[in-house]
Amino acid sequence: MLVTGGAGFIGANFVHYTVRHHPEYRIRVLDALTYAGNRASLAPVDDRVAFVPGDICDAALVDSLVADADVVVHFAAESHVDNSLRDPEPFVRTNLIGTFTLLEAVRRHGVRFHHISTDEVFGDLPLDATGKFTEQTAYDPSSPYSATKAGSDLLVRAWVRSYGVAATLSNCANNYGPFQHVEKFIPRQVTNVLTGERPKLYGTGVNVREWTHVDDHNAAVHLILRQGRIGETYLIGSGDERSNREIVELILALMDRPTDGYDHVPDRPGHDLRYANDSTRLRTELGWRPRFDSFRDGLAATIDWYRANEWWWKPQKQATEESYRRLGR
Repeated sequence: MLVTGGAGFIGANFVHYTVRHHPEYRIRVLDALTYAGNRASLAPVDDRVAFVPGDICDAALVDSLVADADVVVHFAAESHVDNSLRDPEPFVRTNLIGTFTLLEAVRRHGVRFHHISTDEVFGDLPLDATGKFTEQTAYDPSSPYSATKAGSDLLVRAWVRSYGVAATLSNCANNYGPFQHVEKFIPRQVTNVLTGERPKLYGTGVNVREWTHVDDHNAAVHLILRQGRIGETYLIGSGDERSNREIVELILALMDRPTDGYDHVPDRPGHDLRYANDSTRLRTELGWRPRFDSFRDGLAATIDWYRANEWWWKPQKQATEESYRRLGR
């Protein structure tokens, strides 16, 4: 199994999950180790994983690795909305050119391919509605990040239809859990509390997200690899929706801090209102159920992980907060 982006948040957790639950795989990780990739995230499984530093846009390298693989799971992506607003070029390069490079390699070598995407490709939903995204929802991306992920999804679908590539796709709701970069919403608030800073909330905090533990997401990916229908898309989501304000206040409560102990900062441009996935296809066709059915318990476990693993996140923290300060957030 070749895992692209396997030193990033979801990818590294996928590697850990695969080592624990699917020892039949020999795993090779390809990662460019940009700021969002961390070699230390794979340290606990170093003896089970072959790591290759490199760029998914490097066609010769990608071809040599895909030629030796039975399956490719494609996590590698630029994924931070604020960064895409500041400089969209790396997102176009990695998310579009990188995915194209991988698709051409799996086409040449006849290798099974699974593409990891996001529910942000669908745009957003009204706050005062109960509807959810489905596999048939039209794409309506709001940022350079989501636009390039939408483009990569369409490339995968075209390579299935035009060239017969054996690929599946999944679009996931917001993930949380260990090894997530401190620029992201939940780890930023948790590590702010741990370092004596106040959490930060964009705007009024009414924006709603569906939160899925990363292990539940990765269990779904393995189900899709084994049982998913080629060419199909599966939406992954726990069904647990929370406003950003609720999340911050729950983090503070779980960390024994006053629940109003946070600061409001200017909202990001084009901030999507609500995401929610209808995961019926995944649940009915493949039998997936989230193990972390209590978000509070999953969040508490995540807080405990960050509290116990300062060695992993502390080196990222200062530069991340300096970047946010330059943005006024």
